[in-house]
Amino acid sequence: MQFEVEKIWDHAPHNAFTDLIRYKERWYCVFREGENHISPDGAIRVLASDTGREWHSVGLLTSDDSDLRDPKLSITPQGQLMLCAAEKPHDTTRFSHQSLTWFSDDGVNWSDKHSVGDLGYWLWRVTWHRDRAYGVAYRTGKGVKRSVRLYQSDDGRTFDTLVDTLYDEGYPNESVIVFEGDTALCLLRHDGVPVNGLLGVAQPPYTGWQWQDLGVRIGGPDLLRLPDGRYVAAVRLYDEGARTALCWLDREAGSLSEFLTLPSGGDTSYAGMVFHDQQLWVSYYSSHEEKTAIYLARVALPLC
Repeated sequence: MQFEVEKIWDHAPHNAFTDLIRYKERWYCVFREGENHISPDGAIRVLASDTGREWHSVGLLTSDDSDLRDPKLSITPQGQLMLCAAEKPHDTTRFSHQSLTWFSDDGVNWSDKHSVGDLGYWLWRVTWHRDRAYGVAYRTGKGVKRSVRLYQSDDGRTFDTLVDTLYDEGYPNESVIVFEGDTALCLLRHDGVPVNGLLGVAQPPYTGWQWQDLGVRIGGPDLLRLPDGRYVAAVRLYDEGARTALCWLDREAGSLSEFLTLPSGGDTSYAGMVFHDQQLWVSYYSSHEEKTAIYLARVALPLC
């Protein structure tokens, strides 16, 4: 399979947890940078590129009293760029995490942050469908019952609970929702016992879900439905060493099959994907070279 990969950023001691989007004919890549994988100085770096080849920083979102983590990008029905992330406060006596959103018309100038969802629930990624945002948040904090909750929003500034307990066996957490028509699919990381990812499927109004065990442990999931109807997932796989992998999702069988291992290892994964100009563009991070850095892959997918 033909693909190319280049490192696009490594300026901070630790650069990780990416997402990628194409907005107003430009590319934007966001990620967390800080001293370590978990450190109080976490900030959100925004890179932009006209071609996807040369990247430059256009923004840095910071917090004086929290670690900003795992930014994700989407485009609102009003045509604004929306950034969703979570903050972990330096003082966690009151709450462990707060989900946040920001908005921009140009990827450079961002609104003030909006606190969304419930305290202690980490809204990990947002997907828009028919002018409404959907996202799964997982419960965080010490000594709490692990579970995930489904939110919806009409504006990205206020999120309401659609399903209070979406899944609560083991430790469900990171997720992505995609839509096929009005059918919703959720790829869900699941730690605990068994330590396998899950695929959830639901019909409107998305209050009743059916779950399948994918039979493989995953981390940092992203999922994309291609124009030809195939589903490609970007995940961290753990068997035979941690790596960032691209997999085909067989929706009917409830299985993932790896078709490409991207150059990666150690502390890695958390990809963003865009299909553009007949190529799959993938942002991700990895520590397989000198330091934890941000990479961009361009993959020529085989025809089905």
